[in-house]
Amino acid sequence: QHADNPVDWYPWGPEALEKARRQDKPIFLSIGYSACHWCHVMERESFENPEIADLLNRDFVSIKVDREERPDLDDIYMQATMLYNQGQGGWPMSVFLTPDGKPFFAGTYFPPDSRWGRPGFKDVLIQIARLWGEQRERLVESGDALTDAVRKYTGPAAHAEGIPPATVAETASQLARAFDAVHGGLASGPNKFPPSMAMTLMLREYDRMRRAGQPLTRDATPSPVDALRPSHVKGQPNEALRERVELTLDKMAGGGIYDHLGGGIARYSTDPQWLVPHFEKMLYDQALVSAVYVEACQVTGRQRYAEVARDIFDYVLADLPSVEGGFYSSRDADSEGVEGKYYVWSKAEIMNILGERAGKLSCSYYDVTDEGNWEGHSILNVPREAEIVARLNGVEPAELHRVLAEARGKLLAARSQRVPPHLDDKILTSWNGLMIASLAAGGRALGERKYVEAAGRAADFVLTHMTANGRLLRTYRQGKTHTPGYLDDYAFFVEALLELYAATLEPRWLLEAIRLNDDMVRHFWDDAGGAFFFTADDAERLVVRTKDTHDGAIPAGNSVALMDLVRLADLLDREDLRDKAARTMIALAGSVRQAPLGFDRLLLAVDRFHASATEVVIVGPAASPATRGLIRTANQGYDPHRVVLLLDPTAVGAADLRGRVPLLAGKEQIDGQPAAYVCRNRTCRRPVVTEDDLRGELALR
Repeated sequence: QHADNPVDWYPWGPEALEKARRQDKPIFLSIGYSACHWCHVMERESFENPEIADLLNRDFVSIKVDREERPDLDDIYMQATMLYNQGQGGWPMSVFLTPDGKPFFAGTYFPPDSRWGRPGFKDVLIQIARLWGEQRERLVESGDALTDAVRKYTGPAAHAEGIPPATVAETASQLARAFDAVHGGLASGPNKFPPSMAMTLMLREYDRMRRAGQPLTRDATPSPVDALRPSHVKGQPNEALRERVELTLDKMAGGGIYDHLGGGIARYSTDPQWLVPHFEKMLYDQALVSAVYVEACQVTGRQRYAEVARDIFDYVLADLPSVEGGFYSSRDADSEGVEGKYYVWSKAEIMNILGERAGKLSCSYYDVTDEGNWEGHSILNVPREAEIVARLNGVEPAELHRVLAEARGKLLAARSQRVPPHLDDKILTSWNGLMIASLAAGGRALGERKYVEAAGRAADFVLTHMTANGRLLRTYRQGKTHTPGYLDDYAFFVEALLELYAATLEPRWLLEAIRLNDDMVRHFWDDAGGAFFFTADDAERLVVRTKDTHDGAIPAGNSVALMDLVRLADLLDREDLRDKAARTMIALAGSVRQAPLGFDRLLLAVDRFHASATEVVIVGPAASPATRGLIRTANQGYDPHRVVLLLDPTAVGAADLRGRVPLLAGKEQIDGQPAAYVCRNRTCRRPVVTEDDLRGELALR
């Protein structure tokens, strides 16, 4: 996107760094991403400005980085930016470095000239160039000090006792109290991001306590008797866990953050009501949000959540698939230089497209008015139930739904004639891993084979096109791959393969997961301090080697890697993986104890580590109706800690699978009939051959 700028941009690499050293110039490092609105603004205002370009080209070596392609650089220099600016950071990130890569000045968006209380970019460049010439030692010392601070800040705090299981319940209860009781979600300054991982943690804790038969209340605040309870039930969850999640999901699904015509979810809302989104659509949000809607449907039984999940999946399959099988990264917020232009409507437009009756009903349902709700236009949202809208307009609900379905098609057709926002067509292994996992798990839960098949195509694409010498690569675009894989690429893709195995029971997915997990341990594990580094042992050496530990917009690499370790340790009965899981928790425990709300996804893995998983081994030909019936029964109900394995003696890879998974040893069909074995705590009960008997075994606790 910056190829035509008058700035002499370099990619991050030896050429740019060597030029800075040779010419003794500071580096200007600009980090952004394709769908970033303010990145585009700074490009138009500054990077296309000949005067500013001349300053950059004369006094600096300018490097442009896509944060999604180089998350290692983004992490280091974002930490530096936040430390330099008392916790403030964001994109575009504008950082000035010594020739050896140490940051000495950092900011985000700068206007070309001073305004809004921000210094002008021109003035910043002139001042830094002057200081580099006159007070270089001072800037170098600042770079050393800031780099040391980044190194200290990015290191997790350990605690020898690890993370006890009570932390999960206590954190879920804290989340329930922190959620907005009116609109749902968690406030983040003026913005609200979909709290997908927090909601998943709350749903699982609610379901766990419900299964355990512990009392549920609607009190979201601790009572005076909390201090008197035994430690294992302090902070016990209550109906508020479910209610806060349902409120949030309902408000999001009705708000402007959700695309009511094309499906999909925007990155965040700029208001507490979820009405006005920042319109960019990120692949990782589609993955994480769809996953929590699926899980909420399983826990609550509300089919509306399944409908929203399907809409998000269908959006991804319609708008973000590459022809080769992987998924593209994002759809921009801007079109024709205007944020949200593609998505908003005037009442006159809708009436003209739909006609009087359908237009009136649609405007009533989608809250479209003459005045609009955003800059003179209307963002479609659904503030009232369809039954209420039908009653207010004197029609039957069934008739309203018929009219709305027809109107949606017409409005989508009209919208498709507009100039669409830019599509970021790079394919990232990590984000594809998140999407594959959600599609596979969602397809399995909803009984939708098309989602599982799409997940399989994407996984095949990654394994075919995004590996080199058996190791994962980070980025693919237009036939070219870039950058060795990072921890999140491995961790997220291993999880995706495990979910694909759960959905298909094809041995190849599990065998690939085992192989790549072993690769992850080999190249990223910190044997001295525990947990995983973000970069591999043979990756480019940067000023700091960080560990990705905090769950943010996407899960931390260590959070998902921990879950991978736990799942495979249980499945393969491997003490080496179980030991690394325990050491990971010890390495992160101090940080978790200080601020548990930043570790939602990690705590899901902690919960799994302490839980007693149920394994169901089914032995029989996959094509047999009896085998399929047992598989169907084994997958019934909601149990996030249940593992189903299939040993099909006729399948490719069956012998390899039996050799790798000790649980399969000695498992055979019974009198020539497919059989199921239910195992808990490394002990298997007698095999059963009927679906009813299997249901009975699964009901035992």
